[in-house]
Amino acid sequence: MFDQAALIIGGSARREASAGTLRVTDPATDALIMELPKAGAPEAVEAAQLSMEGFGVWSAKPAYERYQILRHAAQLMRERAGAAAEMMTREQGKPRIQALTEWNSSADLLDWSAEEGRRAYGRIVPGRAADISLSVLSRPVGPVAIFSPWNVPAWGPMQKIAPALAAGCSVVVKAAEETPLTAWAIVRCLLDAGVTPQAVSLLWGQAAEISEALIAAPEIRKVSLTGSTRVGRIVAAAAGAALKKSTMELGGHAPVIVAADADLDALVPLAVTWKYRNAGQICVSPTRFLVEDALYEPFVRRFTAETSKLSVGNGADPTTTMGPLTTPGQVETVDALVQDALAQGATLETGGARIGNVGNFYQPTVLSGMTPAMRAMNDEPFGPLALVMRVGSLEEALTEANRLPVGLGSYAFTRSDAAASRIVRSIHAGMLGLNHFALALPETPFGGVMDSGFGAEGGIEALQSYSMAMLVTHRH
Repeated sequence: MFDQAALIIGGSARREASAGTLRVTDPATDALIMELPKAGAPEAVEAAQLSMEGFGVWSAKPAYERYQILRHAAQLMRERAGAAAEMMTREQGKPRIQALTEWNSSADLLDWSAEEGRRAYGRIVPGRAADISLSVLSRPVGPVAIFSPWNVPAWGPMQKIAPALAAGCSVVVKAAEETPLTAWAIVRCLLDAGVTPQAVSLLWGQAAEISEALIAAPEIRKVSLTGSTRVGRIVAAAAGAALKKSTMELGGHAPVIVAADADLDALVPLAVTWKYRNAGQICVSPTRFLVEDALYEPFVRRFTAETSKLSVGNGADPTTTMGPLTTPGQVETVDALVQDALAQGATLETGGARIGNVGNFYQPTVLSGMTPAMRAMNDEPFGPLALVMRVGSLEEALTEANRLPVGLGSYAFTRSDAAASRIVRSIHAGMLGLNHFALALPETPFGGVMDSGFGAEGGIEALQSYSMAMLVTHRH
């Protein structure tokens, strides 16, 4: 299936491009997977221009017809799930079962958005005179520039593609250079299902050139990014200068409040599973474990023992429970944070070192005795690093949880309704998991506050973000 992979501009494959060649490599073996054409500004400008043509055709289709096409695309995704998951593991590194789950969840997201697109209702407003009617219509915002991440190469772009197409927008997707093939497989399903060819383009290559050209293109009416806070500031500023609507899903550093009455039997296995899922390369990965005194020692002991059971290896191996990090840079970042914490007095409970000299493998790591002065407690590790800090009370835990200017995912474990209510009222975050870790579902909003961005993906809020309200006043 992937032998035909290429850039897609206005629905057509491009096997040559202005910026040369992109090498896609396997993070577990360092082996070359494929060489692909690498796009630059010329391809971005052309894709933006074609997206306006595609928008005219796609947005004119009845919502029910768009729904049928997108539901068909979701079915094609399920039929192609095996090959797509295998490729996702090869180019991104995560274990195959996690890749398969992500791919099928992305098909579910497309299904849900297709259904929701049939419900883009307007409303009737009572007029102030007998011969005047007032109505508010929902209209697609226009062509959208989508910048998707490498850590969730199916779910990340689909969070944007699905609601945009369901609302009637056209899309130009800029995929991450590390994981272009998963995005290509998604776009092929969309086109094979009957999405208007000019309404879908897929680029990868010179990131800065492509981003600058797409945001500046007059045809693009909205920008949606998943990325770091640093990149988000740049993209949001450029979109704002052009007066373009934007959604920013940016970095996090998720706290986990472990109250003195938490159920460790339930918490610890869940916490280890979710912490090291995708080698910790998830924007809502639980990272800062803020544990009250009464449970601190048993939590550290049991969490470390459970972490030590993880099997690190090639994601293609069915016995692997944690694969490699996606890039060498992530390995260096995680190791630097570990060394800084140790130098400042943290205790290494397990892990703390690179594995081998082939691939981007790093040991699942637990550090205890963490303090707010340590870099890892301030900079998102985005890797297999769990940080445990002792706190004396729920209030102290809330203070530390809210200390950073980011607020994406957050978690708390308690058996007290009063404590849960206090946490809900006080936490500064876009999402909160109480006694569980699952936050991302097709039917619920996903987004952060402060330096974690603005706008929501998922739920009815996602479709609204790709729509605009049009008032019609009619004198009869």
